[in-house]
Amino acid sequence: MPTFTTYDGTELACRARGEGDPLVCLAGGPMRDAVCLGDLGGLAAHRTLVLLDARGTGASAEPADPGTYRRDRQVGDVEALRAHLGLDRIDLLGHSAGGNLATLYAAAHPERIRSLVLVTSAARALGVTTADEEWDAAAEVFADRPWYPEARAALDATGPGTPLSRVCEITAPFAYGRWDEAAREHAATAHRQTRWEAAGAYHGEGAYDPAATRRALTAPTPVLASGPTSHVPQKRLSWLADRIPAARLVTVDAGHLVHADRPTEFLSLIRAFGL
Repeated sequence: MPTFTTYDGTELACRARGEGDPLVCLAGGPMRDAVCLGDLGGLAAHRTLVLLDARGTGASAEPADPGTYRRDRQVGDVEALRAHLGLDRIDLLGHSAGGNLATLYAAAHPERIRSLVLVTSAARALGVTTADEEWDAAAEVFADRPWYPEARAALDATGPGTPLSRVCEITAPFAYGRWDEAAREHAATAHRQTRWEAAGAYHGEGAYDPAATRRALTAPTPVLASGPTSHVPQKRLSWLADRIPAARLVTVDAGHLVHADRPTEFLSLIRAFGL
């Protein structure tokens, strides 16, 4: 697997999948191995997906300073990858929590961005957060599913002291449009693919300056939202798009992991953006 050295001397890994013009891809989690993105619903047949393993995940080394797990400290990793690839400008895709890093990079290096694609993206970088009542409303979409009562009871029992790994396990069924065998298998990989101690530092205090980020965003920005089953409610994604001058919002009836839930629809929409 190709490796390169980032700004603080940490050795990072990336893998290329597919063929065509490169598309740099940042996974969510946060801090989950980029292998979770798969072939992005078949997009690898049209683009070379450059999948970055964030520091401390996948084949990338752990940094000497754990403070560099904070999201804004990883912007330099994306810039180091761009330089490693020898590209003057990049197309950049961020899924879920990875959308925060993609957004911060686009704001810090607007001259290096050709297009920014945010897929069911978290939006803390732009000051958009999800209130508990909004999450509850989104979760209730599943109230008629056989697994819902048990999952809902577990969700209601979580609190500030619940380990993040346990929270992710509890919320997993709510991330998929269909909680079938394939979804369960995909969700089960999260535990071994995620650097949990780093995930807790990802959104650390000082990581974001939403006003400055909004002022700096200039790249054409498709924002792909899923349906109301999403971990990030559609209304919040609409607000995110409203805060990006060049954004274009489209929606698809799928879960938070839209590329796994509805690969055909996902691919069609992404290709419609010219990617």
